[in-house]
Amino acid sequence: MNVRYGFNATLTAKPGMGERLADLLLTGLDAGSPAADEHCLVYLVCRSASDPDVVHVTEGWTSEEDHHRIFAGQAAQALVVQVQDLVAAQSPYTDLVPVGGKAAF
Repeated sequence: MNVRYGFNATLTAKPGMGERLADLLLTGLDAGSPAADEHCLVYLVCRSASDPDVVHVTEGWTSEEDHHRIFAGQAAQALVVQVQDLVAAQSPYTDLVPVGGKAAF
């Protein structure tokens, strides 16, 4: 499978909650969670080096339709609600069409 749809999102946590927000977003990789789905090919959570309350998320999906279908599900919606409780500000959502690259952890 190839990544045909992706996005970057930058979220600013409530003061002092950046680590908790990043940890919560990483639960998206747990079995049954949205990023554990076979159609999610890239899921990267990063914290800003200069502001510990800024968290960046990069996702890559087989298609925009697969992303929307998975995020309409109960598990994804539950995660979204929890994330919203920790977020003070969210930047504009930047959608992407990946053309190549590398990810190794």
